[in-house]
Amino acid sequence: AALIGNTAISVIKFIAAFASGSSAMMSEGIHSLVDTGNQVLLLYGIKRAAKPADKDFPFGHGKEIYFWSFVVAISIFAVGAGVSIYEGIHHLRDPQPMTSAGMNYVVLGLAFVFEAAVWFFAVKEFRRVKGRHGFLDAVKYSKDPSLFVVLFEDTAALLGLAVALLGIYLADVHQVWWADGGASIVIGLILAGTAAWLAYETKSLLIGEAASAGEVQGIRDMADVVDGVEHVNEVLTMHMGPDFVLVNISVDFANDVLAGDVEDAIAQLDSAIKQRYPVVKRVFVEIESR
Repeated sequence: AALIGNTAISVIKFIAAFASGSSAMMSEGIHSLVDTGNQVLLLYGIKRAAKPADKDFPFGHGKEIYFWSFVVAISIFAVGAGVSIYEGIHHLRDPQPMTSAGMNYVVLGLAFVFEAAVWFFAVKEFRRVKGRHGFLDAVKYSKDPSLFVVLFEDTAALLGLAVALLGIYLADVHQVWWADGGASIVIGLILAGTAAWLAYETKSLLIGEAASAGEVQGIRDMADVVDGVEHVNEVLTMHMGPDFVLVNISVDFANDVLAGDVEDAIAQLDSAIKQRYPVVKRVFVEIESR
């Protein structure tokens, strides 16, 4: 939905920008074009992340989606924000009279309808997976960046449309010479802020973020009640993808527990953890002294 919507929006924005000479509309066209490219990158990342494990990547390719989401954040900052701010500064230094302003209003209205529809789909999908968390907490705890990246982009797009409309209106109706170029700079700053937030949220996932504190404590509690375990030394977890958590547990078994009983206990713990937390795909248990 985001890809189709942004493709249509970028085309009509560029037509209006070339017809009217509006800097703000040109920035909005660049904004939508960048968003379109980002949807392609996210779809590619989702496809790559679904590849099965192999000898070179024994834990699968799930982190591909984290990498491509980070690339999306960089592209928003470097291309979207950079070009928009440059366009705005250029227009302020060499302001040009706006022509065919009426077309801009029509295009912005159509763009708002498209963006609102895409935003509605993004919010609906995000609400489906966020559970009991608020929106900001859900973004913080979400392990699937493809969901909140689209939501962030579309929210920034709606803000950009409002700024573009205000700038074009002031330049067209009230002859405020700096309004159009200023709107372009503000749109660039909105994109830069969005990119910075996206980069911050995806960085920890790319490096290797742990499972939630509740999941880690739950796994520790399950290991602590295993027959023969005297102490749980540590529980280490890492997200290898949105739906793949790697778990490493260090436990101290009593010295008089037979090897066969240790094997049975570990097998039962492995099965119990995966049943309670389906996102856990691999469990490694190290037997070490306290």
